[in-house]
Amino acid sequence: MLQEIFVLIIFLLAVSYLVKKFFFKSKSKSTACGSGQCGCD
Repeated sequence: MLQEIFVLIIFLLAVSYLVKKFFFKSKSKSTACGSGQCGCD
């Protein structure tokens, strides 16, 4: 029972991290990169 809870928490953290990473990547790429504020120009 305790192992299942730990696996579920780790899985949710990993999924939320990936979702956050992809959302921030696409958001910053579309808004900031054209104006030269993110340093990728």
